[in-house]
Amino acid sequence: MDNKMIPLAIFLASYLLQINVIDAVIGINWGRQNAQRLLPSNVVDLMLQNGIRAARIFSSEEELLEAFAGSKINLTIDLPSVFYKIKSLQEASLWVQSRKQHLINSHVRQIYMADFAFSFSFNKTIINDAISGLRYLQEAINLEGFGNEIKVTIPNHKGILKFNNTSLRPSEAEFLDIIKPEMTTFIQILEQNKAPFVVSITTIGDIQEWGVDYNFAFTDNKSSLVIRDVNGAVYTNAFEVMYDSYVWALKKLNASSDLRVIVGQIGWPTDGYPGANASMAERYYKSLLPYVISNKGTPMCPGEPIDIYIQALTDENRMKYWGDGSFTRHWGIYMSNGKPKYKIDLSGQGGDNYPAEGKGIMRMPNRWCMFNDNQSDVAKLKKQIDKACVTADCTALGPGGSCSRLGYPLNVSYAFNMHFQFQYQNETECDFDGLGHVSTVDPSTPDCVFPVEVVRPEVQPSSAGKECFVGPNLAIFVILLSIFVLELMNVY
Repeated sequence: MDNKMIPLAIFLASYLLQINVIDAVIGINWGRQNAQRLLPSNVVDLMLQNGIRAARIFSSEEELLEAFAGSKINLTIDLPSVFYKIKSLQEASLWVQSRKQHLINSHVRQIYMADFAFSFSFNKTIINDAISGLRYLQEAINLEGFGNEIKVTIPNHKGILKFNNTSLRPSEAEFLDIIKPEMTTFIQILEQNKAPFVVSITTIGDIQEWGVDYNFAFTDNKSSLVIRDVNGAVYTNAFEVMYDSYVWALKKLNASSDLRVIVGQIGWPTDGYPGANASMAERYYKSLLPYVISNKGTPMCPGEPIDIYIQALTDENRMKYWGDGSFTRHWGIYMSNGKPKYKIDLSGQGGDNYPAEGKGIMRMPNRWCMFNDNQSDVAKLKKQIDKACVTADCTALGPGGSCSRLGYPLNVSYAFNMHFQFQYQNETECDFDGLGHVSTVDPSTPDCVFPVEVVRPEVQPSSAGKECFVGPNLAIFVILLSIFVLELMNVY
């Protein structure tokens, strides 16, 4: 080759390499199971301020899609129940045509159907309905000419895996036998359409379940625990263990190595569980996000970009939960007033700054509902505590919660105040049959914040829909809380 051509050849090779590099994406999830909801326009503005390139909303409501129109944020939408109604290609086509303009204008890039259908009591009817609906919807999207841009898939979580909680070796993971036939069909549809396999990773729960050093939860690799697997693979953190467990399970069903695995939900809660606090969440993201954008990959997928979606933008104080899962109400990076809870660099560069604050979000006045310490009628007190915690979120009072060490009577005041704020500081909602009163003195402690919520930005749905449910074990929690209060009263 002519020596004069060498620099040009090097330049062209470098250019071709650059244009073929796919960077990992850090997206964020926004759910609306809240008593106090931010306006969609506020949320989109908050994402843009923080340079968010991708987002997931757990809905396909038109008002939400309209808020994202023109933002150029790559949007993932959830269709939790549509798959039950899509029984044919014709029905799928009608759905796509009715939302065609929104899909285009709002930059929709992924559609999630039937969250966790494969682990929903392993019900074959539900699984097959979900797969059928997915097939029809993706085909309808393809026929409209959007197949290269919009992909349909079904999110999954760890419940679909057989996993060795003792060895923690990813190579031993595989899908449960009961769902392997349907999973094989599902994988084939994804591969035919170049759609991703989406998983969720709940590191705080994994660490607790495995009973290992908490440091293993973080990708800063400060844990002394090392997992050695086949082919010389070495694991020093829980993220790589769980990610490669899904990869191994897919490999054992002969999935193509080109099938992308996206982490559709990952995060660290700030309350409601041992180890769930702002400082731990800050540490979690401080190492995870730079790890993701480095395109380092994992032992099974070296050098491959891994897209993740942070769970979540804000807390969801009406999120449904089971058992000791009350922490799922506290995933948020932001408080409901648009103020960040901790430092996080959403660009993944590892900066030591707080993210941008929400604009145009107004708090209600500095008023709190307090218990007046009247102990004369124990039965009445118990009834009013029950009333407060059934309608509001008292999970911060539970074991490991930020307010679990308040003691009597502040724990009663916390419950009363949460109800008061949920009711937008309606003074009649602070009466509690003569046991409550409104105060302008902040009762917060160094560990426990008595919140003042934001003003009512939008009307809540009047129906008893999915947005407004209370955890199924909350009544039990309230009874335990009441017993706890009564025992303390005996001491005092």
